[in-house]
Amino acid sequence: MATAKRLLPYARSRALPLTLASVVGVAAAADWLEDRPYFDHTARVPVLALAPLLVTAAVGAGLHSHSEELDRTSVRPWWPRRLAHVLALTLLATGLLALAVPGHPEEFGAPAMVRNVLGATGVTAAGAALLGARLSWLPMTVYGGAVYLAAPREPGGGAAVWAWSMQPGPQVAAWVVAGVAFVAGVALYVRRGARPEGPRT
Repeated sequence: MATAKRLLPYARSRALPLTLASVVGVAAAADWLEDRPYFDHTARVPVLALAPLLVTAAVGAGLHSHSEELDRTSVRPWWPRRLAHVLALTLLATGLLALAVPGHPEEFGAPAMVRNVLGATGVTAAGAALLGARLSWLPMTVYGGAVYLAAPREPGGGAAVWAWSMQPGPQVAAWVVAGVAFVAGVALYVRRGARPEGPRT
């Protein structure tokens, strides 16, 4: 009971209920889009590219702290809470979005969705540490949009590295890049927290 009372202010200060609702909403929309007869399997690539962007934008916004001064004066270190926060939301997002694109691991199925959510989360977490939580969505959105337009149709080769988010599930190089982005981005955020932001004018 005491633990719940301590966690409730933290959840509210990070807009955690709104973030959770956004993650569930995006997953539900992705699943609905996949079930439309006029999209069928052709919806997989747009869903695979867009859903992780929307989910991680919501996660990034939730990394903002409304009490930075109190956070800095806390007796207990904040990094375990930051790590648990990001990992819990990442686990929820990967699970729900993977269910939206079942099957076909050799194409654009659940493995590719998991990879994209992990990579996008890492880039967004790094964005929160470097730009602030309110702009954390920007780097991944710019990158994801550019890659969606420019990636070649044939997978593999150099595109597996620079266009990792548009690769089928089994591409090892794409997994390596996404994994490195996830680990590095989350580690940077956990260590530094979100960049402090001045009051809005």
